[in-house]
Amino acid sequence: MKASRLLSQLEHMGIDTIAGVPDSTLKQFCDGVQTYQGKMSHYVTANEGAAVGAAIGSYLATGRPACVYMQNSGIGNAVNPLASLANGDVYGIPMLFIVGWRGEPGVKDEPQHVFQGKITCQLFETLAVAYSVIDSDTTDEQMDDVLRKAEETLSQGEQFAIIVKKGTFEKEEPFSWANGNPMVREEVLGQILQSLPRDTVIVSTTGKISRELYEQSDAIYGGHENIFMTVGGMGHASMIALGIAEKRPDKKIVCIDGDGAALMHMGALPFIASRAPKNFYHIVINNMAHESVGAMPTGCQQASFAGIAAAAGYRRANTLESPEAVGQIGSLVKTEEGPVLLEIPVSLGARSDLGRPKESARENKEHFMAFLENRS
Repeated sequence: MKASRLLSQLEHMGIDTIAGVPDSTLKQFCDGVQTYQGKMSHYVTANEGAAVGAAIGSYLATGRPACVYMQNSGIGNAVNPLASLANGDVYGIPMLFIVGWRGEPGVKDEPQHVFQGKITCQLFETLAVAYSVIDSDTTDEQMDDVLRKAEETLSQGEQFAIIVKKGTFEKEEPFSWANGNPMVREEVLGQILQSLPRDTVIVSTTGKISRELYEQSDAIYGGHENIFMTVGGMGHASMIALGIAEKRPDKKIVCIDGDGAALMHMGALPFIASRAPKNFYHIVINNMAHESVGAMPTGCQQASFAGIAAAAGYRRANTLESPEAVGQIGSLVKTEEGPVLLEIPVSLGARSDLGRPKESARENKEHFMAFLENRS
């Protein structure tokens, strides 16, 4: 199926706004959205609930339903505005969802997607959202039928979801861009690890940051037991790190976050600042993109996380723009009180042979907790 054909059909249905958070299953669709030559407005929002909000506002202004795209893991973020505002028992706001199905039962996937994959269809049933599932075998004629059903549902002030299996969309014109930042993320992460004391507790965000930290730590130290990899739950690493920091004031806690993840739940920053944990150090690796799911720009490229953290009340907030500055992180963690936020701009790109953790998520949790129990 060609994303360009689907987007043209959506525009023909009267949809003039598309908003969402990118997904690897929808990579070709997201590329198509970025290169589409039609007249639809496109918003990459901080989280999926915000995309639903934008869709509601667009409908209120124009009377036209909008399209919201996401990975199925983002359904949770969308539930509140969908159930409390858009549902027919409240305002009855029509909108079309396009949802990438990670963790589809019977298809091998990463552990963080397995349970979400099992309950994806059930969630839409619970939310009273009609849906159809499409895959690489879906013909143009079958897709036309799906869209007719969707259009009829939208005309009644209701929502409709198209659940997309892996490999559904064909490769067309790829979307690519560069942010101009010279530092390479994996090299920066290796520098951070070598700079920090070995007993530093690290909480890392979902995506390639955790995968690169895993490989770098194993290469440098032969292990990674001091790293909690937040493999799912995008945007929650900083609050997990805060929870550890408050219970273990004897440890230095470093949260290595991504720009897309930090944007997703930005309210964590002023809350962390208000708690003022002296042992908390927040590093935001900023490549201005959702790289792990296709490198689509975040839509907030102008955001200064150091500036936001300073305004929120962090004790210190700086942008580190050179390897020499990155190499001083360990000294800062040893000598300065938190909360501190350090923003590090990096380029896009990762090794093609970048691996994934060999242990299960449960095993990594147990090794991390055993490391924390050692108070010496």
